[in-house]
Amino acid sequence: MINPIILSGGSGSRLWPLSRTLLPKQLLPLVSDRTMLQETALRLRGLITITKPVVIAHVEHRFLVAEQLRSIGVEPDCIVLESEGRNTAPAVAIAAMLSIAADPDATLLVLPADHLIRDAQAFREDVSKASMLAEIGRLVTFGIPPTEPATGYGYIRRGTPHHEFPDCYAVAQFVEKPDASKAAEFVRAGEFYWNSGLFLLPARKYLEELERFRPDMHAACVTALARSARDLDFIRLDPEAFFRCPSESIDYAIMENTREASVIAARFDWSDIGSWSSLWQTGHKDAEGNVVRGDVVLDGTHECYVRSEGRLVAAIGLRGLVIVETDDAVLVAHKDSAQHVKNIVERLRANGRAEWFSHRRVYRPWGYYESIDEGDRYQVKRIMVKPGQKISLQMHHHRAEHWIIVSGTARVTRGSEELLLSENQSTYIPLGERHRLENPGKIPLYLILLRQ
Repeated sequence: MINPIILSGGSGSRLWPLSRTLLPKQLLPLVSDRTMLQETALRLRGLITITKPVVIAHVEHRFLVAEQLRSIGVEPDCIVLESEGRNTAPAVAIAAMLSIAADPDATLLVLPADHLIRDAQAFREDVSKASMLAEIGRLVTFGIPPTEPATGYGYIRRGTPHHEFPDCYAVAQFVEKPDASKAAEFVRAGEFYWNSGLFLLPARKYLEELERFRPDMHAACVTALARSARDLDFIRLDPEAFFRCPSESIDYAIMENTREASVIAARFDWSDIGSWSSLWQTGHKDAEGNVVRGDVVLDGTHECYVRSEGRLVAAIGLRGLVIVETDDAVLVAHKDSAQHVKNIVERLRANGRAEWFSHRRVYRPWGYYESIDEGDRYQVKRIMVKPGQKISLQMHHHRAEHWIIVSGTARVTRGSEELLLSENQSTYIPLGERHRLENPGKIPLYLILLRQ
C-alpha cells in the first residue's frame, strides 16, 4: 500500500504579505479557488492501492488543515502536530513509524503541500512507475527535467540507469542551489534534474537508513512519538522530545549518504511556488504578459504579477514588477528580486511588527476575528462564529465591550444572565463581567465588537 504523507509545515516567507506564519502559503488559494493543501490532497485521487493521507502540520494550523480537508471530502488517517518544525527528515520519520505500525510493508509518498502539479494523470503514472523501484528497496526521488538554468532549485545528477525501469537511474550526486553559470552548465550537460522534494520511500528502509546515518534523529523521533497524545484525529508530538530532534532535510540526512537512492525523470509539470516570480511564471498571462488576480486595472504595463486581495490596484507604465495588496500591507518588488522578500519579513520581525506573523483576520476553531479600527482608547473588531460553535467563557479586568449583531443569532452569557440576540440587537459587557458568545443557529453569526 502507498501511504501519502502531506507535509504542511513552513511559513512561506517569500510570499509575504499574503503568506504569514499563522496563515502560510500552503493554506492559501494561490493558483486556483482551492488552497495548495487542497490541490495536493485531490491530486491523490485515481491512485490505486492508496491509504488515507497522513498530514504533518504545525499545531497552530490544526483546525485550518482539518477544515480545509473536510470541505473537499478528504478524510486524513491522522494529522500529526509539531509544536516547532524540524524540517522534512524527522517529519517523514514520524510518518514512517505510524505507517509501519499499521502495515510493515508500507511505502510512503512524500508530498509537500505547497507544490503546483497541473498534470495529475502524468503524476499518478510516474508514481506507479516509481513504486516498482520502491518495491525492491530503492529510495526514490522525482527529478524534474530543467527548462532553464534556474538558480532557486537544488539539482540531482543521474548515474547508472535502471535498465528494467525506463527513465529511472541511480543517484550520482545531489547539488546545492548553483550560481547562474553553474546552472547553465548543468542544463547543457543533460544529466541533471531539478530536485523536486517529492519522494517515494519504503518506510522500513527509510527508517533503517535514518538509524544508520542519523541515530540521534531516529531516537528523538521514537521518543517524541512514544510520548505523543492522541486527540480525535490529531496526534500531538511531545514538544520537548521533538524540539531536541535535529532539524534536517531528507536530502541531507539520508539521500546524500545512502547507496539506495534512485531518481525518476518526471513527466509531469512542476513548480514549488517558492516566490512571487514563480507564480508569475506559472500563471495565465494576458496579451502583455501580465498575471492578474483580484480587482486590478492596468495601463501600459507589461510582464508584471499584480494581485489585489481587496482594494482596487491600478498600475501604469510598469514592467517586470510584483505588486501584491492585502488589508494591512502592500508589496512592490522587481521579479528578479522576489527571492529576497524574506529579508523584509525578518526586518519586520526584528522590529516587533505584527505584519510578519499574522493578517488582520485571524482564524480560530470557532471562526475568525479581524481588526477594523484601533485608537489609543478603543478597538473595533469584526467577529464570525460558525454554526454550533462558541467562544470560551472570559472575563476582562481592563476593558468593557459593546457587541452589535450584524447577522445570525447569538446566545450571550453575561454574568448570571443568558440573552438571545438577533440582527440589529446589541449588548454591553461591563468591566470584569464573565461572558461567553455562542452561535446556536444554522448560519454564521457576524457581529461588531467595540472594546474600550
